[in-house]
Amino acid sequence: MTGLQKLGLPEKQHVHEPLPPGGLAPAPRHGAGAPQRPPTFRKSCWREGPAEGAAARPSGGGHRPAIRIIHAVLEKYGTYESFEVATGGRLLSKCQIWSVIRKYMQKEGCVGEVVVQLTDDLLSQAVMMVEDSRPTLAINLSGARQYWLEGMLRHEIGTHYIRGVNNTRQPWHSSEGRKQYSLKPANPTEEGLASLHSVLFRKQPFLWRAALLYYTIHQASRLSFSALFRDLEQYVQDAGVRWEYCVRAKRGQTDTSQPGCFSKDQVYLDGILRILRHRQTIDFPLLAALGKVSYEDVNRLKKFGVLEKTRIPHFMQDLERYMKQLDHIVTTNRLNEKELEQLLPD
Repeated sequence: MTGLQKLGLPEKQHVHEPLPPGGLAPAPRHGAGAPQRPPTFRKSCWREGPAEGAAARPSGGGHRPAIRIIHAVLEKYGTYESFEVATGGRLLSKCQIWSVIRKYMQKEGCVGEVVVQLTDDLLSQAVMMVEDSRPTLAINLSGARQYWLEGMLRHEIGTHYIRGVNNTRQPWHSSEGRKQYSLKPANPTEEGLASLHSVLFRKQPFLWRAALLYYTIHQASRLSFSALFRDLEQYVQDAGVRWEYCVRAKRGQTDTSQPGCFSKDQVYLDGILRILRHRQTIDFPLLAALGKVSYEDVNRLKKFGVLEKTRIPHFMQDLERYMKQLDHIVTTNRLNEKELEQLLPD
């Protein structure tokens, strides 16, 4: 196993998710209505059924919090489009994007370690992967907004990459090691933590994307592609944005005229709720230092971990400020301790 494989980053072909030529109808123009015919996906380009980490059926536990978060955003901003402009700011030029990236890499002490690509060919806002044996960050130009870009970098570099680097030093860096130490699945913690870091330090840290992804998967399990596209219009008027959410929810399904979903995208809100539920007892710097592990395993693993020369994200070093931000996220998104305890009892 190479050091890059130990990072826990997927190879490019598993993550980049380019739109398959001829296998997917083009996204509708801004303001266009529902597609006349739902798209079909080629089996050669899209995996059938859930990927690793995706449940066979969608989870329902986070449905009520997801709806509440969505409604809180719409009550404050009126529409998703207004929320995007108010909280995201203007789209950045490539020159501006590179400037923000360089400054962020300096903060994390990883200048020159990660290749960065700017693209308009992603279903996600950004993704960390391994390409040509090098850690590579691909950023979707359409999501690189003035106030969102640093959060995107905290998500991908400050969480995924740094935890991946720390993971290479641990005795559980391999699949055999994970079995030896009986580790729980790391993905809910990994994606939940990264999603929280995306909105950390925002004045209004709404968990809109995680909530809408969760809701979309919930509805996709009951609706066809076209019906799902129409259903989302109550929350998002922009047809291109709705199309992105529908494609994410239906990927892997060869007949999108039928109900069905790719449920992996629910992991973001699931992980967020779990971390917020237990935030007072989680040792967050240790969670970062131990690599790709679940928060549930941290206390058990700390005596086995290699902590010398591990990295801690710069934004986690003022732990008092960090914890206050997590409390602010709970309040802003209308979550409360009692509800979190009921959703996730000990």
